[in-house]
Amino acid sequence: MAIKLVVGGLTLSVVSVYALQAGLVEEFKRKLWEDLDEAVRGIPYSDKIFIGGGFNGHIGEMTRDYDDVHGGFDFGVRNKGGTSLLDFARAFDLVLADSCFQKREDHLVIPSEWLSTQHMLLVMDLEIKWEKKKRTVFG
Repeated sequence: MAIKLVVGGLTLSVVSVYALQAGLVEEFKRKLWEDLDEAVRGIPYSDKIFIGGGFNGHIGEMTRDYDDVHGGFDFGVRNKGGTSLLDFARAFDLVLADSCFQKREDHLVIPSEWLSTQHMLLVMDLEIKWEKKKRTVFG
């Protein structure tokens, strides 16, 4: 799913991705990346891109060869899905924003009773400043 927001002279393309990959064959995983690749290639270069969602990949705590897209803050060990995400970000000159700040400890551990509801609602405050130009009246 993608949404395009135009505010003043700025166009923001928002792409939503949920990669349910656990237990899927490689063909379905490859199709997800191909579809996402096609969607992002269809966005004009002048647009700002925000891709949000769950990729079910771990990029790991070390930037190792990905310091251009990995901000240095994550946890665990990189897996194949994480490497795919890092490669994708590099191909489109993107940054994994979630890796650019330290997470709180309570965000890193999911208690066992929450396993069925581990996905939480993201709430974002968006402030758009709009300045109305004053008209000059002659006469």
